[in-house]
Amino acid sequence: MEKPTVALVYQAVQALYHDPDPAGKERASVWLGELQRSMYAWEMADQLLQLKQDVESCYFAAQTMKMKIQTSFFELPPETHIALRDSLLSHIQSLKDLSPIIVTQLALAIADLALQMASWKGCVHTLIEKYSNDVSSMTFLIEILTVLPEEVHSRSLRIGANRRTEIIEDLAYYSSTVVTLLMTCVEKSGSNEKMLIKVFRCLGSWFNLGVLDSNFMANNQLLMVLFQVLQRDETSTNLHEAASDCVCSALYAIENVDTHMPLALQLFQGVLTLETAYHMAVAREDLDKVLNYCRIFTELCETFLETTVKSPGQGMGDLRTLELLLICAGHPQYEVVEISFNFWYRLGENLYKTNDPALHGIFRPYIQRLLHGLARHCQLDPDHEGIPEDTDDFGEFRMRVSDLVKDVIFLVGSMECFSQVATFWKLGVRAGGAAARDCPYRRALHQH
Repeated sequence: MEKPTVALVYQAVQALYHDPDPAGKERASVWLGELQRSMYAWEMADQLLQLKQDVESCYFAAQTMKMKIQTSFFELPPETHIALRDSLLSHIQSLKDLSPIIVTQLALAIADLALQMASWKGCVHTLIEKYSNDVSSMTFLIEILTVLPEEVHSRSLRIGANRRTEIIEDLAYYSSTVVTLLMTCVEKSGSNEKMLIKVFRCLGSWFNLGVLDSNFMANNQLLMVLFQVLQRDETSTNLHEAASDCVCSALYAIENVDTHMPLALQLFQGVLTLETAYHMAVAREDLDKVLNYCRIFTELCETFLETTVKSPGQGMGDLRTLELLLICAGHPQYEVVEISFNFWYRLGENLYKTNDPALHGIFRPYIQRLLHGLARHCQLDPDHEGIPEDTDDFGEFRMRVSDLVKDVIFLVGSMECFSQVATFWKLGVRAGGAAARDCPYRRALHQH
């Protein structure tokens, strides 16, 4: 390929997005793909970003930059790395208001550059020092700080284990600085929903990397803000989801509870305050929020599973965690209870290994109530005809119920499940026999 002009590249991008002839779009796509694989892509992408003609050309250029840094960074001599970094930072600042998608692509390019550019020491410190005092730059700064931890384990980057370890240690060193910046953003933006979503996404990203200091986070106001957002009825769906994702990431990050005790206690107590909010979401028939709460309750139970089995009813082995899941099991939509299935599998496995009758006796009532809830969910509608297909959503749910029953049947005994079968049989007679013939409990008992 000969070196093209930036005007020719721009024409090809326009053809890709706007040519009414499919053949023209295809030719443009092939040519642009060839350009992206060539050495000329670096210069052409940089020039397109400088021109700022429109969203399409800037998006193509930003995407090209990200792809080249991910897959072809070796093409650039080391002496050009600083110039590339400065150029990308200049572009993201000048294009920050054009499109969030472009900002994300450039943020990924900057993050991937930072991870591969060994000479860029303390990249987090550099970015915060450069942009944290400029309110207009906060949006893209937080976007970079969000994708940076996410890209550490990216398979697209050709970096070795030693470099990844070095990066993680560097990010851990500056993690408290990032959290402080996020709290400052919240204080300055007040109840700005878009900013809160960005803050929660960023915080969740750092939790996922596992580098946040537990003692620092346990006493940080951001945790209080998170739970306040989740407790409010008026919280929007998008903000609620972002806050829920963040809490789930935090709970996953402290799975080794003993080494994260202060933060574990704060999260444990915080989640227990969400029961009333869950009931309000049910009353408002807000299924999205109901599902979010159930995800949080399930993650709480997963995190404290070992503690619950070792010291049921004591401290953070408080059995109110199981009560939360059983409340969710009472929701009329089976998608809600299905979220918790993996926890019940794991609980059954742990209790089976302990083989302690006294311990089994403590958990038996909870399993019995779970089975009663599942029995209701597996009922067919009174006007249903025939046996449901195993391949549809409801059929697959019933199959998963059957698998779950097999894993917990030892806790309640066969007679309990037989009583459930009897219930199904009566229901089946009323529904034309389909429920009785295809009862998941009956299947589980037969296989057991």
